[in-house]
Order: sequence, then C-alpha cells, then structure tokens
Amino acid sequence: MALLEVRDLSVVFQRRGERPFTAVDGVSFDVEPGQTVGLVGESGCGKSVTSLAIMGLLAKRGVKISGSAKFDGTELLSLSDRQMRDRRGRDLGMVFQDPLSSLNPVVSIGLQVTEVLERHRDMSRKQASVEAAELLEKVGIPDPKRRLSEYPHQLSGGMRQRALIAIALACRPRLLIADEPTTALDVTIQAQILALLADLVRDTETALIMITHDLGVVAGLCDEVNVLYAGRVVERAGRHDLFRVPRHPYTHGLLASIPRLDAPRGERLSPIKGSVSDNIPWTTGCAFAPRCPNALDTCVQVTPAMEPDPVVAGPRLLRCHNPVEPATAAEQEIMS
Repeated sequence: MALLEVRDLSVVFQRRGERPFTAVDGVSFDVEPGQTVGLVGESGCGKSVTSLAIMGLLAKRGVKISGSAKFDGTELLSLSDRQMRDRRGRDLGMVFQDPLSSLNPVVSIGLQVTEVLERHRDMSRKQASVEAAELLEKVGIPDPKRRLSEYPHQLSGGMRQRALIAIALACRPRLLIADEPTTALDVTIQAQILALLADLVRDTETALIMITHDLGVVAGLCDEVNVLYAGRVVERAGRHDLFRVPRHPYTHGLLASIPRLDAPRGERLSPIKGSVSDNIPWTTGCAFAPRCPNALDTCVQVTPAMEPDPVVAGPRLLRCHNPVEPATAAEQEIMS
C-alpha cells in the first residue's frame, strides 16, 4: 500500500465579492516508501498549494478543500489542527522554497532545531543539542557546533537551506515534501542539496515529493513525474519515459524550452507562448488549449479525461485529445 494516497484533491479560494478560484482541481497521485515523486509545472499550476493542503498549512477561512489525502491509512484532511501539529515534524516534514523567510530571524539555528527534537522526540535540552549538531553535520554544514549559536542571517544561502533540511529531518519523517528547495542556490550548492536528498531516500526509505519547475532536477532525482497545468495533472509517467517520449503538448513545450548544450550557437529558445492565466475553465474544455499548438475544436468544447496512453506502451496517464506524436528513434535518443 502506498504511504501517501491523494485522491481528487481540490482547493478553491473564495474571497468576499469575488468569483471562486480553483487552484487545485481533482489531483490524484500515490507516493510509496523510498520513492521520489515529482510535481512539475509553471508557477501558478497548483504545485505548492497541493503540498500545503496535504500538510494542513492553508488558512481555514476563505478556502474550501475537498477530496482525500491518506497518510498510512489516516485521512489527513479530517484531522484537527492539534492532530496535524503532532503529525508535522514527526511523520511529515517539509522544506520550503525560501529558507530566509522560513527560518525565524531572531532565534538561533540551534534552538530552531532543538525545539523540534524536544517536542516530538521527548529529548532533554542537552540531548537535543548533541543531536542538533549531528544533524547539521549530516547535511554538510561545517563546524556544526559553532553554527548552533548563530542566526539565519549569519549563514550563507546554501547553509540556510541545509539548516532547513536538518529541521525537516530532525524527527526522521516518513514523508518529506521539498518545495523548490534549490531555486535560490547556485548550481554547485544545488547539486549538493539534491545529492543529500537522494541519499536520504536511499538510506532511510523516506518518501519524497519534489515540487519544482526545473526539469533538470526531475531528470536526476524523481522516479515518477506528475505534470500539472492549471491545477490538474495532465501527464503522469516514469522519469525516463517522460523525457524520452513527452506526449502532452505542455510537457513537450516544457522540455523544448530547456537550453541544450548540443544546440547550434545562436539558436533561439522555444518558450511556450502565453501564460497560465490565459486558460479556459476545465469545465468547458482543455485549459491549455489557448496556448497549445495542437489544439482542435474538440479541445475547446470537450474536457479531456485522464486516461492511459493509447499509443505509447508503459504506465502512463494522459489528459489530451490530440497528443504529440511519438518522436522518431533518432530524436528519442537525443532527448534521452
């Protein structure tokens, strides 16, 4: 049985005097122990809102959450705030995108790590301090004992992100959600953080949800990839299958917009025209239709269902009336 089972998760924001806005629309996916699952898409596609709903971190007022998110058989969406606080840190961990805004600027790094250990693992202050230093060392922070007494502004961006990961790992969670954990980091530190997360999954069988818009991160880390657009999953496939044969026009567009080292010098990039906000409601057709080069009249009139790919073999689900034709063998080899 999957450790996390998300079924038909929807999040609707409602402000007084305004029309409801559906940020997440019927998202479903599973995460098994030791598996890394990616949620990919542009900003505004519902990736982060999905994770916040699972973690119980969305505001109670003006937000309607429906569907199911079961962790080890327990329905997270029905838990009280107190019950979720007990789950967070102990069973569920989260690494946020911006460590400078996620860490408390007036509390030392050591105290921010030890308070988690004292609350969820019943450690004494002395035991928690020893464990905190070991955690900082584990995530690659040099001179960890000295860093315990320092504040977030005294650490570099890479060390702040590592400290945030240390806090998330303090109680050895069974599920870790990483929301754009490498966005603000240079490529060297980014590679170190990704290697750390990969080692964590391999060594402890922790389940990992990686939220990112960087397909390079997905290529090196994720086992399964869910491509989101306008709050819905439009394509799901294994990492190698997705990169070898992207079938949804949106997935194809995301991959085509990545700079290639083997491209001729001076060749222009191929961005996806338009914006996520340029969509029609899913209730009347495909939300990607206004930006899609493969769009048909059917795409505007009929909402596509999430179904197995009828052409490419393998465990792949697709939400599209007119998917991209499979590439030739030579093209596939280049893309892989």
